[in-house]
Amino acid sequence: MTGVISLLPEGRHGLLVPPLGRSEDLDSYLAVGGYAPLVAPQRLLDRIAALGLRGRGGAGFPAAVKLRAVRAAPGPRVVVANGEEGEPGSVKDRWLLRHRPHVVLDGLRLAAAMTGAERGFVYLSDAPAERAVRRALAECAPELRIDVVRTEHTYVAGEESAVVRRINGGPALPTAKPPRPFESGVGGAPTLVANVETLARVAAMYSRPDAADPVAGSHLVTVSGPGGGAALVEVPAGTHLKVLADLSGHGRADAVLLGGLFGGLYGEGWADLPLGHDSLNAVGGALGCGALHFLGPEDCPVAVAVEAAAYLGAQSARQCGVCVSGTGALARALSAVAHGEAGYDTVEKLHRWSRQLPGRGACGLLDAAARIGATLLDRFPDQVDAHRGSGCPACSDAASEDGRRFAVPVP
Repeated sequence: MTGVISLLPEGRHGLLVPPLGRSEDLDSYLAVGGYAPLVAPQRLLDRIAALGLRGRGGAGFPAAVKLRAVRAAPGPRVVVANGEEGEPGSVKDRWLLRHRPHVVLDGLRLAAAMTGAERGFVYLSDAPAERAVRRALAECAPELRIDVVRTEHTYVAGEESAVVRRINGGPALPTAKPPRPFESGVGGAPTLVANVETLARVAAMYSRPDAADPVAGSHLVTVSGPGGGAALVEVPAGTHLKVLADLSGHGRADAVLLGGLFGGLYGEGWADLPLGHDSLNAVGGALGCGALHFLGPEDCPVAVAVEAAAYLGAQSARQCGVCVSGTGALARALSAVAHGEAGYDTVEKLHRWSRQLPGRGACGLLDAAARIGATLLDRFPDQVDAHRGSGCPACSDAASEDGRRFAVPVP
């Protein structure tokens, strides 16, 4: 069962407002204050900075810093709504584009006003989302010229340099940095690449200034796991993970995979972890795109690590030698652990690779694979030891490269 749930007081100030299964039309969006007249966009930018709104695409980078970097660059400038969700366990961006396209377009309009951009793009891979966005543009096209660009769905297609490369007519593959998109992006122009949830929160902050604080501090989180339900939940920052597990039928969980495939595994003590970038970073994890995959007592964390690493290895852009060799080596070593074929040298290699590989690829895919290995070894040493010399029934078929274990349907 997949549902949409708001944990905000009385559902107020949230993004999960239209009835399930229906896209919000223009009249409904105008009724909640959407597309308000543009007045002093600099004040909105200052408000975004003061409230500490962080990007919702994965890295949690301060939104105001990116906006100001593009604003300070010489024109012409470009803004992009990035709706390509690479994480198989995340549905928030596709849900927003399918059901609330106007709030995303409004946020893109405001981002253009704050940066001085003259052109915008909506970048996505989901066909229903594309139809919803085009309908919304036909209903009310903002003053800004906006084009829709469709790409193929891959794990790396939403990385910001891959977004720019695809819009420029190339493949949706990351490029080496520098330059960053804010320096040279679409058509060589300074470009803001912003996640669609980030833009939706900007629009909500502008239309409801009295609620700007709870809007900036809330997150859309996708929760899932075998043996229970899946849900898209809007929650205030600081909500304990146990609350989210109970909501989706995973109250018996023993562990959680954080941040999609980027935040690593966490075992004992997971229930008391508060949701947030800083709180999860402090324990060696990451919130990432806000996807949480719970593991029950019958689930083996080694099997989860194997399938996550195998998927990441298969999704490598194959541009960086260190990524191709690194993800492949990690996946093979973890598979050896799962099937009782790993010796002490294999585990030693996993420890070494998990320390040495992060930061060496053109995007975060290699970092994600390394963190999977590191957190399995650090948080589940007893389970790793138990696999030595003998196979594990839960791991017998753990080798899928399609991400099926983590996939969640869009509600």
